Amino acid sequence: MDINTIARKCRSSAVTMAALPGKVKDRALLAIAKALEDNADSVFAANEQDVQRAHKDSLGSALVKRLKFDASGLAQVCRGLNDLVNMDDPVGKILGTTQLDSDLTLFRVTRPIGVIGVIFESRPDALVQIASLCLKSGNAVLLKGGSEAFATNQALAEIMQKAGADAGLPDGWINLLETRSDVSEMLKLDRYVDLIIPRGSNEFVRYIMDNTLIPVLGHADGICHLYIDRSADPEMAVALSVDSKCQYVAVCNALETLLVHEDMAEKILPVLKDRLESSGVKIYGCEKTCRIIEVDSATEDDWKTEYLDLKLSIRVVSCLDEAVNHINTYGSGHTDVIVTMDHERALYFMDHVDTADAFVNCSTRFSDGFRFGLGAEVGISTHKIHARGPVGLEGLMTYQWRLIGNGHVVADYTGENARSFTHLALENQSLRDVLCRNTD
Repeated sequence: MDINTIARKCRSSAVTMAALPGKVKDRALLAIAKALEDNADSVFAANEQDVQRAHKDSLGSALVKRLKFDASGLAQVCRGLNDLVNMDDPVGKILGTTQLDSDLTLFRVTRPIGVIGVIFESRPDALVQIASLCLKSGNAVLLKGGSEAFATNQALAEIMQKAGADAGLPDGWINLLETRSDVSEMLKLDRYVDLIIPRGSNEFVRYIMDNTLIPVLGHADGICHLYIDRSADPEMAVALSVDSKCQYVAVCNALETLLVHEDMAEKILPVLKDRLESSGVKIYGCEKTCRIIEVDSATEDDWKTEYLDLKLSIRVVSCLDEAVNHINTYGSGHTDVIVTMDHERALYFMDHVDTADAFVNCSTRFSDGFRFGLGAEVGISTHKIHARGPVGLEGLMTYQWRLIGNGHVVADYTGENARSFTHLALENQSLRDVLCRNTD
């Protein structure tokens, strides 16, 4: 099928997905987990094809590592599927109820977004995570993974499609796009696709944002900061800096710029230098940093750079406000941390940094949907409208206004003898009960 036919079918299935009972979706998640386990050998064989092709094409070791999908990866995604089953159904939750007048009741109710297009990196586990989150949230999904993982993605998508259909999901709820041209065509399908979530490089995400009328949820950069305050515990500060930078460098929540209060600089920078360089980190420092430790000078571009590598820029600042101003000037609104034992300064930091994730005394690497308990994530958003930070089930929802009356007409609320609205907030109101009362 061509991309337009696939998208139309996906749109049709999204209508059915939105109204599926939670028990049907949970049954499908369990069926998918079992099917993946039952067909593990075929998935591993497909993955071996991808890995061998990656070695033949001399792809980097980091990419090959992310590409690998083995028994450990399978166990992890199956745990994620079972975790989703244990989570509440996010569809149909009442967010608020207002009595506009007697027997005229307004509800705000959670609903799926519809058709989600997700373009993601060469990580086969990401396909299962993304598709299962869309399933649980009642959305249909168009998936385009990295070409390096095509065989594995195809095997996984086929298993999920069949197991889901056997469990009661509509045909077309999951669709795997195959080529780059499919992505270009999908960007034109604002009639069928409700949201695009791109995961990848800065340049790639910018391209998506600049070439579609479809709303895009994502982040172009992960320029994360950690600020060591004047009241920080030195050992904690060093440990958090090293973990934030070195635990896994090629991810968007890794530390890129370290800010150090001048009262702590001479004490902590030599220790940090030894720890970071022993882990292979190349350090670039501001003028004050270079006077304390021997490192290469940082340029203006360093403050704007997402290295995704064993590189780190360090700046010494004179006060908390200078740290906040630096983050708000150069940061990407992803994840920013303060290390301090002063709770007032911690609150000030969180109140003033313009970021999706503001942390105190913990690693930037905690910025993750799985670690947040969101049931993994479809991506990270640095947008301020709709979802922000790690995007899990809640970020794949919108809402619908539902007004239930009993013959009410607007004409009664206009003119000299107009009725008045009560606009009374209500609690513990069941939409079904209100419907029954007004229709009996």
